[in-house]
Amino acid sequence: MLQKLRDRTSGWIATIIIGLLMVPFLFVIDSRYLGGVSANDVARISAPPSWWKSAPSWWPASMLWRHNEITITEFRRAFEVVRQQQRTVQGDSFDAREFESLDNKRTVLEQLIDQRVMQLAAEGAGVNISDLRVDSYIQEIPGFRANGQFNAEAYQNYLRSQRMTPNQFREIVRSELLQSMIPAALSNSAFATRKETDNLMAMLSQTRNVQMATLPPPSADTAPVTDEDIQQWYDSHSADYMEAETVTIEFVDVDAKTLPASAEPSEEALHQRYEQEKSRFSEPEQRLASHILIRVAADADEATRQAAEDKAAALAADAAKPGADFAELAKVNSEDPGSRLSGGDLGWVERGIMVEPFEDALFSMHDSEIKGPVKTDFGYHVLQLREIKPAKTTPFESVRGELAEEQRNVDREREYSDLLGRLTDLTLENPSTLAPAAEKLGLQIQQQGPFSRFTGAGIATDPAVLRSAFSETLIQDGTVSDPIEIGGKDSNHSVIIRVTQHSAEHVNPLDKVRDAIVAAIHADRQDKAVAAAADALLARVRNGEKLSEIAGKDELHFETIDALQRGLMSPTPLANQAIFAAPVPEEGKITADKVKTPTGGYMVFVVDKVTPGDLENVTDAERAQLGQQMSQMESSSATTEYTREARQHVKITIQEAALN
Repeated sequence: MLQKLRDRTSGWIATIIIGLLMVPFLFVIDSRYLGGVSANDVARISAPPSWWKSAPSWWPASMLWRHNEITITEFRRAFEVVRQQQRTVQGDSFDAREFESLDNKRTVLEQLIDQRVMQLAAEGAGVNISDLRVDSYIQEIPGFRANGQFNAEAYQNYLRSQRMTPNQFREIVRSELLQSMIPAALSNSAFATRKETDNLMAMLSQTRNVQMATLPPPSADTAPVTDEDIQQWYDSHSADYMEAETVTIEFVDVDAKTLPASAEPSEEALHQRYEQEKSRFSEPEQRLASHILIRVAADADEATRQAAEDKAAALAADAAKPGADFAELAKVNSEDPGSRLSGGDLGWVERGIMVEPFEDALFSMHDSEIKGPVKTDFGYHVLQLREIKPAKTTPFESVRGELAEEQRNVDREREYSDLLGRLTDLTLENPSTLAPAAEKLGLQIQQQGPFSRFTGAGIATDPAVLRSAFSETLIQDGTVSDPIEIGGKDSNHSVIIRVTQHSAEHVNPLDKVRDAIVAAIHADRQDKAVAAAADALLARVRNGEKLSEIAGKDELHFETIDALQRGLMSPTPLANQAIFAAPVPEEGKITADKVKTPTGGYMVFVVDKVTPGDLENVTDAERAQLGQQMSQMESSSATTEYTREARQHVKITIQEAALN
């Protein structure tokens, strides 16, 4: 049977059958791997190809789409930057637990998504960042400059600290420049006309004459509150009396820091560790180098390449002549903006920093040698080796103390891992209780709670603990959790928890909140009474009575302010805002309104004169400064609107679980 099937499905028939069978598999591949978010990513932004903007997002057209991922590492790095900014701004009032909210994480992620949307939009519009633009930008980064010039050694040190090659860093810079191109273009195109600037300046410097009568704070409400009043208030304000979901947990804490001290490591173990990690105590060979670069574009023709190579060969010959000034030749001829002004100086170079052909040539040279042309992807180089710093290794005796401390930590971590492993195994044998495992290992069972997601203390402030404690599995099953790392990965501190009590979110019973409801009803009555009095006073003013006369008759506090300026604390910040929000009165008329006072009363005010700002004494510098601020606001608004529109044409996939 199988042989007959094989014989009859050869040639074009087999091709058709196999092709048909592949279709459903391809759809599975698309949905599982091409359309989703990788486990290492928190979000994926996809855009149609620039030459087919209406391309559908389903397979096979989705294969043509452009993609940009935001990795979990990138998100965490950005979130940490915002955390540090908020900590600096808020100082001692900074609440690390509150900052860890999902809303804050979503805000940071949305900012990252906007940046990637802008990058895809720039790429789709055909924007290209040249190598020269990237190099010029790197050269102007403040951290890479010293004495007003680009410092190649600082640049190389940074690359080494980040374990990046120059090409990797250049691509990061290129990406950031792409993200900023459209916002920069919108910023450069934004402007404010002279008339717009003068109108805003006149409004900002406007003054108003105002009369104010202040009603006293409300008198205490002594009217009885009936059971019917209480029930009606309770029914209509139930959200005010919600009790948050709470849990009570028991847990076992395993912390490497609290474990008994490990035995002192043996000399044999220390020597073995030294040999295994000898590279840590070794400095690789470094070479102090300079170069001259003659650039060649990747798509250059053979004649152009040959001309560049000939020029590099001629420069190499000139540099090798007795008395030649290599630095001067580099300043005049090099096409590398990052090193040209410093005479081609690249600082100390070790292997793994430069591209391979460059390094192979440099590390084959002897001291003071000139070599070239050396071909790389950038073009042709002429190299000068100025000095060699041999590799060296720190002897064992000098690092013995460091090795001993590290070995003690390793031993402690091993003991921690062994203890946590045994605890986990024992809880798996009896997953509904912690007692047998804790007793067998001599560990203490601790209690915490009841607490909500926002009122926990100690370990109950850790996001991972909160996620487990309020998880459906632990609440419903009553089983112990898996080990939960406290303080993040590699903290060597874990807990295993079990939820012992759970209370779902609910409205507090009426009897429990009865006193609070009675107080709320009294306060509401008081506020309504004084508001009604303010409305009655306001109606009299609007019907033609003078506010000053009413204030005198009713013994109200009365005050006038002439030429009140916008934005002052007077009479109160809220009152100042209300006064300048009131409409400009028509000729011969007034504008009247009310505003609440800090003591709970009301102020009724009358605006009877508005004086536009005087622009005669405004200097050109002040006008230019305001115009610049207006342009910045217009630019910000335009960028926001452009981003909102651009997001309509991309597909954004978010893996919210990765935010935790």
